[in-house]
Amino acid sequence: MGFTDFLIHNLQEFLTYTGFSNAQIPNLIMIAVGIFFIWLAIKKDFEPLLLVPIGLGIILGNIPFRADAGLEIGLYEDNSVLNIFYQGVRQGWYPPLVFLGIGAMTDFSALIANPKLVLIGAAAQFGIFGAYMTALAIGFEPNQAAGIAIIGGADGPTAIFLSSKTAPNLMGAIAVCAYSYMALVPVIQPVVMRLMTTKKERLIRMKAPRSVSQTERIIFPIVGLLLTTFLVPSGLPLLGMLFFGNLLKESGKTTRLAKTAGSALNDIVVMLLGLTVGCSTQASEFLTMDTIFIFFLGFCAFVVATVSGVGFVKIMNLFLPQGKKINPLIGNAGVSAVPMAARISNNLGLEYDRHNFLLMHAMGPNVAGVIGSAVAAGALLGFLT
Repeated sequence: MGFTDFLIHNLQEFLTYTGFSNAQIPNLIMIAVGIFFIWLAIKKDFEPLLLVPIGLGIILGNIPFRADAGLEIGLYEDNSVLNIFYQGVRQGWYPPLVFLGIGAMTDFSALIANPKLVLIGAAAQFGIFGAYMTALAIGFEPNQAAGIAIIGGADGPTAIFLSSKTAPNLMGAIAVCAYSYMALVPVIQPVVMRLMTTKKERLIRMKAPRSVSQTERIIFPIVGLLLTTFLVPSGLPLLGMLFFGNLLKESGKTTRLAKTAGSALNDIVVMLLGLTVGCSTQASEFLTMDTIFIFFLGFCAFVVATVSGVGFVKIMNLFLPQGKKINPLIGNAGVSAVPMAARISNNLGLEYDRHNFLLMHAMGPNVAGVIGSAVAAGALLGFLT
């Protein structure tokens, strides 16, 4: 073989490895989806800390290459860097670490000061169980239905934790769906809240929550851990780390640990989680009818969760005396998207009365929703296994 023939042969061989040679229409569709996610994050400011890593991950996971080349670069190829990162999703390491950060950043005082607000967080979980029954009716297996249903809690880490154990083949679609609806909380929830409340209800002013002592704030994560994990031991990885993070915050003696858990560690985990979740949405696995059903069921579950939270407050108000009624606008905060859902409650309240600040009141059901979604996930996992 002459030198020229050698060069031509190697060039032809090289071209078979390029993305241009291996690209297919589904890859290009998913790359466009990833670009759209990044656009939503940057242009529309929809949860950029989540959607930028996920969007770039979708692009990264759909760069075409020869599957038989043995390059060890793909997410599902053993020993590849992406595969090592993906173990944190597949084995369920990342979600408990995210819950550690949530606990270290979250103030539970609003819930401690007004314990009945936990009922709103519990009511919002109807979206999860409603979606579970609907998914079964459509034809999903019980394990798959459980992973899909948890989307209704608007809790990405919990959705990943549960689906990694019950429906790993659907985990990419479930995770992207859960994070997508978390990012769309400011778009979806206000519409439902306006439809379900009257102007008079939106103007309800609630009394400022009482001051909560440090002793109460220290006792709460310990008692909360015991009550929830004795009830659903299968939720221990999430609930244990949530209350551990909160104890670090409230003890007053572990400030450095709390700051690390809520900032640097949490940021690292969220980056890796978002990137690898995005990478898992390879076209061959993602562009299916199951994915369409998952997004539809996730949307319905999220709407039902919002309706359940707001509706439950309206029912509670039938039995509460004048002066102690609850503004139904905080009912949406019963989902797990903390503190985003609480900010929506506050912003909508200020829209109708610029002096009616609902943020601290809404944080009560919001943190209850975090606990509630983890308990629901634990209950489903325990039941199915």
